[in-house]
Amino acid sequence: MPAPLASPPRPDPTDLLIVGGGINGCGIARDAAGRGLTVTLAEMGDLASATSSASTKLFHGGLRYLEYFEFRLVREALIERETLLRAMPHISWPMRFVLPLDTRMRFDASTPASKLLTSVLPWMKGRRPAWMIRLGLFLYDSLGGRKILPATRTLDLATDPAGQPLKDSFQRAYEYSDCWIEDARLVALNARDAADRGAEILVRTRVIGAARGPDVWTVTLRDQQTGEVFTRRARMLVNAAGPWAGEVIGETLHETSSDRVRLVRGSHIVTRKLFDHDRCYFFQGQDGRIVFAIPYETDFTLIGTTDAEHADPDTPPVCTEAERDYLLAFVNRYFRQDVTVEDIVWTYSGVRPLHDEGEGSATAASRDYVVKLDRAGAPLLNIFGGKITTYRRLAESALEKIAEVQKGLPGRWTAGVPLPGGDFPVDGVEDLIARLRAAHPFLTDCWAHRLVRAYGTQAADLLDGARSPEDLGRDFGATLTEAEVRWLMDREFAREAADVVWRRSKLGLRLSRDQIAGLDAWMTERRLEDMPAAAE
Repeated sequence: MPAPLASPPRPDPTDLLIVGGGINGCGIARDAAGRGLTVTLAEMGDLASATSSASTKLFHGGLRYLEYFEFRLVREALIERETLLRAMPHISWPMRFVLPLDTRMRFDASTPASKLLTSVLPWMKGRRPAWMIRLGLFLYDSLGGRKILPATRTLDLATDPAGQPLKDSFQRAYEYSDCWIEDARLVALNARDAADRGAEILVRTRVIGAARGPDVWTVTLRDQQTGEVFTRRARMLVNAAGPWAGEVIGETLHETSSDRVRLVRGSHIVTRKLFDHDRCYFFQGQDGRIVFAIPYETDFTLIGTTDAEHADPDTPPVCTEAERDYLLAFVNRYFRQDVTVEDIVWTYSGVRPLHDEGEGSATAASRDYVVKLDRAGAPLLNIFGGKITTYRRLAESALEKIAEVQKGLPGRWTAGVPLPGGDFPVDGVEDLIARLRAAHPFLTDCWAHRLVRAYGTQAADLLDGARSPEDLGRDFGATLTEAEVRWLMDREFAREAADVVWRRSKLGLRLSRDQIAGLDAWMTERRLEDMPAAAE
């Protein structure tokens, strides 16, 4: 196996110190490092340990955002789907979505589209007519200049396999395209690529204070595991703390801002597998909301999401009983066989940090992003809002602001440049699996598939020299081996078992508590063994 990444020499001061190791912070770190800037990123937990691992895991334009007339945001996201798909075909892939038609479905009465339709056609009483859905899907197909993904088509649910799990009352549906994304792996690979380009990535490291000078920030940080307190100096501070962005401005930096962060909780449930085909469902509710039901990790179905106000970023988000029951009732209006609490194997919840623009409901709050540069002393760049599909464009917008201060920066470069392991064609996964199994015949098809979907072409590096499972060291269960865990610790900043089984993978769905505890103990022992060497 290749040697672990060497730590790059640390400049003083660094060009950027980024607060936050979610998708926005790691995307900015990668883009900036690729343009030659020196970068330090500090994340108080694990990479993607908050919002960025708790999404619905889609690269999508946001079909429902058309009802809010957010055409620029939707178009940008639709264009990005295919740009991102080409750069990461191991962790992202096309999916088809089935949208059953039901005359009982209604708009959210607060949307601009609903208000317009009611004013022109008052007898519609807020209904979502089929012709309007088809118009929206035509725009969805057209706005982004789609080249890889297939167009919308109409389904007869009486004959199509997608109709079999649904109640007989659903006779017709539209099927359209979006993309799946392994959200937490996306964050880890952006951080990994940033590190490959010279960035310093500090996980479990909290920014506890910062002094702003005329040209340089002096930032105080604390290692959350060892308790060590140390400082870094930086010419610019980037606040990409997501739900904690407002807290960082006011309580950590002691700055003032008129911008506010609105916290909206989105909860999901994961159930046993509810249907056999590989397509997703886009369900419309009688309250105007929508919920997805998505094939998940081969043996499960992912259902979400909710929109609920969340008061405090320091209060861990959980899927409440009310949210759980709401999601169950929602999908049970569609599925032939009721989904019950007993079918649920896992729940998760995340907090979306939206830029507060005073919208009435959590559902109506814009998912667009805002990037603001404060030059009252050493520069401060604050990031508000955003969605996972547009993270790369958000990073480019951030670098445009940074370029106002850091003169002479190279231009945009990330479009089309693959993330680690993504240097193969979009349709090349099966070929890559076959080649991996040919080189390592002991791999089962499921094992090889999981490795390729996680590591792409670098799965071969992870297995380098292995002729049997025993060559990969300890078996932690569910095909997770010592060799893979070493890779994740040395190259993807994993420190604890939860980092591995819930963020770098979803093997937590398949491992027992005792197996996870054994993994955590092994990782702790290895980390302690490595600490003296790291200190030398």
